[in-house]
Amino acid sequence: MSGSLRTMTEDDLERVRRWRNHPDVRRYMYTTHEIDPAEHRAWFERTRDSDRSELMIYEDEGLPLGFVNLARGRSRQVADWGFYLAPEAARGTGKALGRAALRHAFEGLELHKVCGQALGFNDRSIKFHRSLGFVQEGCLRDQHYDGQAYHDVVCFGLLRQEWKNSLGSDEP
Repeated sequence: MSGSLRTMTEDDLERVRRWRNHPDVRRYMYTTHEIDPAEHRAWFERTRDSDRSELMIYEDEGLPLGFVNLARGRSRQVADWGFYLAPEAARGTGKALGRAALRHAFEGLELHKVCGQALGFNDRSIKFHRSLGFVQEGCLRDQHYDGQAYHDVVCFGLLRQEWKNSLGSDEP
């Protein structure tokens, strides 16, 4: 599977909101409420106009299968990423999305570092980050309260040079 990324448009709003609201996606987010259309549109309009965010759709053979956000903070060369897949995406889609997003981050945007976070109970996301070469940089203990319990936040980072070094053994 080798898809590509494209910029998210207004035509993607409902699809991305549906993916985000799916229980299998929502349970691993910092905010777990169902997002209504007005809240989603406000987020999109605020974020798409920022020169520090990249909102992208991952596609394979023209079929939208996932969402990626790269958001630069204080440093224009360091970005936090967030992502999720369409609930119906085939096994292996996540890895392909991750590879495409990192290629865009390091080659297209020429970033120095991509950072990620996973809630401590999200074993799949933790394993996913590691499989892409991310290094665990820390654990923020009891950092996130979901309304019922506190959860650790596991922090990851991947440097451009680490990503380049991994290409020989990981890319098809």
